[in-house]
Amino acid sequence: MTATESTGTGSTDTALSQERADLLAALAHARHFLRFTARDLTDEQANTRSTVSELTVGGLIKHVTQVERNWAQFTVRGAEAMQVSDYTTWTEDDFAEYAEGFRLSDGETLAGVLADYDEAARETDRVLRDAPSLDTLIELPKAPWNTDTHWSARRVFQHICAETAQHAGHADIIRESLDGAKSMG
Repeated sequence: MTATESTGTGSTDTALSQERADLLAALAHARHFLRFTARDLTDEQANTRSTVSELTVGGLIKHVTQVERNWAQFTVRGAEAMQVSDYTTWTEDDFAEYAEGFRLSDGETLAGVLADYDEAARETDRVLRDAPSLDTLIELPKAPWNTDTHWSARRVFQHICAETAQHAGHADIIRESLDGAKSMG
């Protein structure tokens, strides 16, 4: 894999750094398993709850798409990209609206959310390749579940990998409960 990486000093390397290549590979691996879990599902199956949770395969893909977009843009624009600068002020209605991001809405299809996911993945990969430095510290929005005040761009991309892998596992359990198909083992 080759690309041009800016070193932040005006010069460029002709090869992508190993660290960035590793992050891109880890993202591709996690994305593959999430996408693979949705193989051959109908829209109805993709939006079916098969466990006691509210989660569905299609809803998880929709959620991970938004996660990628928000966090990748966070590395570019900071906390304003997260749409909320202080999660400690959220109401029950805010959390209910957030939960809707885990469901396919009327008119949404599995093919549509997968296409949107591909677009978000391409943009995340571009942001990762073009980030001036993975060491850049970015102030986090206030959130009751987070005591950190800043994350490096590196940590943000690691978080996207972890979030995708975690939700791929959730999707695998949901899929196995739907029709017995397994994606990860």
